[in-house]
Amino acid sequence: MSLDISTLEVETANGWVRGTVDDGVRTWRGIPYAAPPLGDLRLRAPQPAPDWTGVRDASEFGAIPPQIRGRSLKRSRRRPLMSEDCLTVNVSSPLEPSSDLLPVLVFFYGGAFSSGSSAVRTYRGANLVRTGDVVYVCLNYRIGALGFMDFTSFSTPARPFDSNVGLRDQVAALAWVNQNIAAFGGDPDNVTIFGESAGGIAVTALMCIPSAAPYFHKAFAQSPAPSGAYYPDMHERWALDLLEILRVDESRAAEALSSMSADRLVSATRWMTSKIGPVQQPGTLSVSPVIDGEFLPRHPIDIFLDGESSPKPMVLGTMAQEGALFAKLDNILPSTPERIERMFAGTDPTARDRVLAAYPGYPSRERSVEISGDLVFWYPSQLVAEGHSRVAPTWAYRYDYATRLMNMLGLGATHAFDVPVMFGETSEKIMRALSLLGGTEELKELSVRFQGSLLNLAHVHLPGEDWPRYEETHRHTRIFDREDRIESDPFAERRLAWQGYRGYI
Repeated sequence: MSLDISTLEVETANGWVRGTVDDGVRTWRGIPYAAPPLGDLRLRAPQPAPDWTGVRDASEFGAIPPQIRGRSLKRSRRRPLMSEDCLTVNVSSPLEPSSDLLPVLVFFYGGAFSSGSSAVRTYRGANLVRTGDVVYVCLNYRIGALGFMDFTSFSTPARPFDSNVGLRDQVAALAWVNQNIAAFGGDPDNVTIFGESAGGIAVTALMCIPSAAPYFHKAFAQSPAPSGAYYPDMHERWALDLLEILRVDESRAAEALSSMSADRLVSATRWMTSKIGPVQQPGTLSVSPVIDGEFLPRHPIDIFLDGESSPKPMVLGTMAQEGALFAKLDNILPSTPERIERMFAGTDPTARDRVLAAYPGYPSRERSVEISGDLVFWYPSQLVAEGHSRVAPTWAYRYDYATRLMNMLGLGATHAFDVPVMFGETSEKIMRALSLLGGTEELKELSVRFQGSLLNLAHVHLPGEDWPRYEETHRHTRIFDREDRIESDPFAERRLAWQGYRGYI
């Protein structure tokens, strides 16, 4: 099939870009949506991207945000560099241009606001574009200390810092989509945001950020942890912890934070988030949004419960065993009896006995891990669904499917394993390995249904004809499994036990 190369040249507000054809879709990569956040723009709100002349090559991914490189981001000939100059978007659209503007999907990656990149293979979105007849956008945003720590208390007249710069990046990218996506065949009046884990937190936060409201119309949050936003006093404490790790005196904070290498900040932040935060304040995420009273006016949970979230259709849900992955690989949750006891002692001692009674067998390892997943992901998502259902169509789900090998490994339907299923990438190496004892066809079939709920939301404004809305009177929840089903108020006893508990606020 021949393709007119001129369809790969697109004019954006800042200049022309030339894309490429990859995996059966047209794609444009590494397009700047904001100015490089370097020099005086480090730790500042994103500024408009500069214009360019000529046609910019958009066939390669832009640099990934500074972070500890995981396996999926190991440097090789075709892997992108790592740099603070990372504020770029990737756009993919169907091979055959449409006469009508198509629904737009904008994805926010996870990684505990400390890792992640739009260049990760799973996130490239070609299957979504081919299957769903949509325009797909994935973007880089600042992470770690450079994006999700609040240093505003160390601002000086000569060197001010802004709050929530990582979230501000996301809003800037959505504004870019609004202004430019029609040139790529996307409908700026039909934009669905979705994300998983930290990306899910971003989705629920954006529902509560007034400046984001004009730029999207529907939302889909996978495994969000909506309580993961904190007031300035807590963030200031974490910022002081980071300075101590860096051996920087508070009086020199502005100068040091402006000039030190990104690598040094990344290493210190990793130590703090893995060795200090989970022990001192179990259940918190020290690299996270700050409730600054302006950009993010109040705690997202309060905004949802007060019926003040952006009244847009939303789907959200969690995995059946969210905490199991963390307990196996990166134990940053309160998934041990010691951390659980410390958490209740430091937040709400009166809730301890009530909550723990809902987990017979505690303090066993299995019950402790369940508590951690419910605390961080499931129960806060219930609060979001409850509040948002009062102002807009809301649908809730729980993802229960696990292959035989996943169950044998003690993982079950755990955190992040829905991501390749959503993207239709069930043939990825890790998914093939986890299907060695069976489950390949079931995963493919589940992918069609799970991905289909997102595509339905994008096209027809609801995730499925047979999926009833979540409402307080019945709390209908779709269970994704070998065969999907609808349950009313699953885990009701646990929900009632957690009721009123807010953790660190």
